[in-house]
Amino acid sequence: QVRLVESGGRLVQAGGSLRLSCAASGRTFSINSMGWFRQAPGKEREFVAAIIWSGGSIYYADSVKGRFTISGDNAKNTVYLQMNSLKLEDTALYYCAARIPSGWSTNKDRYDYWGQGTQVTVSS
Repeated sequence: QVRLVESGGRLVQAGGSLRLSCAASGRTFSINSMGWFRQAPGKEREFVAAIIWSGGSIYYADSVKGRFTISGDNAKNTVYLQMNSLKLEDTALYYCAARIPSGWSTNKDRYDYWGQGTQVTVSS
């Protein structure tokens, strides 16, 4: 089992920055990649970014490219999401997810473990 705990979400003004953290515990050696997803009210959960632990390959949704940065600290079993130039449409519940099989995916159904989410609200 893997446990994921997100933190860092809060209310922020448009144009501002936030850094989300996701700490993994348990059988972390089994994790091949980790992703960030988000879900706004009334919308589907959508892919934001992913990182492959081995090699560090990184992937982003087009909507966040150039504004968000995903990074990982293997020693701390923690993944981060640095969010800059935040927009109103970035408001959502942000989830961290861990994938056990090799590779990565934008499909939420391809991830095996999920955190409880951390709320990011961007105000005008």
